[in-house]
Amino acid sequence: MDIDARLDLVMRPPTEEVVTEAEMRALLESEASPRHYIGLEISGFLHLGSLVSTGYKINDLIEAGVRCTVFLADWHTMINDKLGGDEASIREVAAYYRGAFAAVCPGADIRYGSDLYRDSPEYWRELVRFAGHMSLDRTRRALTIMGRSEADSRTDLAKLLYPAMQAVDIRFLGVDIAHAGMDQRKIHMLVRDTFPKMGWKVPVALHHRLLPGLSRPAGGEEEGVRQGGGGGGAKMSKSSPASGILVHDTADQIRSKIKRAWCEEGRVEANPLLEMCRQILFRSGPMRIERPDKFGGDVEFGSYEELEAAFAAKRLHPSDLKGAVAGALVPIVEGIASKAPMGERVRRIVEGGG
Repeated sequence: MDIDARLDLVMRPPTEEVVTEAEMRALLESEASPRHYIGLEISGFLHLGSLVSTGYKINDLIEAGVRCTVFLADWHTMINDKLGGDEASIREVAAYYRGAFAAVCPGADIRYGSDLYRDSPEYWRELVRFAGHMSLDRTRRALTIMGRSEADSRTDLAKLLYPAMQAVDIRFLGVDIAHAGMDQRKIHMLVRDTFPKMGWKVPVALHHRLLPGLSRPAGGEEEGVRQGGGGGGAKMSKSSPASGILVHDTADQIRSKIKRAWCEEGRVEANPLLEMCRQILFRSGPMRIERPDKFGGDVEFGSYEELEAAFAAKRLHPSDLKGAVAGALVPIVEGIASKAPMGERVRRIVEGGG
């Protein structure tokens, strides 16, 4: 596969930006199999955004010859008080995450944070060295990567370690490509600023577009979805099952959620159904939408751009889009659930502590 074809796979939706594209091209030219990583906290139910869209992006990179690692950040989960901060619960849910990502991304290496720290005794010395380059102000500003406010005066000391740990993880995994959603951009900019001071290899940063939640976005949140901002309706959330399609929702639940989803006629920005089409459904080829003859009959779109243009021009009604999206999502979710079943104990843990 030539460099342009590999780069096209890297840039395929949901990729939002690469910092920088020139560096990515140079990396692909110099390395047949560069190393990648994406880290995830072990919290809440996996959904279309956290598993499917993310997993498809990982598969793009694998196809482009990249050695991909899914880093299950169990220590970060504990620090961030997810699943009650209980180590036993985190281990059980992490095993479920491992199975789910193995089903969606069979070519990826899946590692636990605790294994990295156990096998790398020098990690803690380097963490202290790295933290010496971080001001308290910048550390607080970086707390948004873990869903925390920089202005919260009650933040405990452990949480202030989180940004530095996430950065040093990248060093100890030997990463050439640091990958995350747009909501993690701050940590990658910190890495790119600080690694040269440490004499460490600087990774290329790849950020993917977040999948919006199903509710109507609050004022100004269309840009917040792109940048990874929080807030009701801004992005699909593991901790809010009603905000999105979970990978263990039933067919009836999927159809019901899609039917109720915000999808204003003619409005493209932050439209969750259009984003599902862009990031997930068009990967299977053209999209066919069935309609009664009196409403124009069936129509097929060969690309996302064609679909978006028709919706923006109000040639495609939201109810028809909803029916098509629900019909396409059901077999995808059912296929994942069959390969990575969620046990009742894991479900109870997540429901009680996600």
